[in-house]
Amino acid sequence: MIGGKWKAMVLWSLKKGVKRNGELKKLIPGISQKMLTQQLRELEEVGIVQRIAYTVIPPKVEYKLTKHGEKLIPILQELHDWGKDYAIENKITIEKATNC
Repeated sequence: MIGGKWKAMVLWSLKKGVKRNGELKKLIPGISQKMLTQQLRELEEVGIVQRIAYTVIPPKVEYKLTKHGEKLIPILQELHDWGKDYAIENKITIEKATNC
């Protein structure tokens, strides 16, 4: 459901609220537009992310976490904290992402 390289990063990027596609792309270094779209669709299909399409011109689409998605954030936070602690203890340098 949230496996793979990108899904956790998409969820983490949505933790502070609603984002548009372009905002998400900027927050997730290295993700292609095709991959971002695929990940968002898969997360939407399982009920973790909600897609909000507005009937305006030009088209406007936003994404936000559902209640189920919001429940994943504390788990991702724990993984994030564990990774940081592990890196410090083992003297591993980690590049800080823009959305951390």
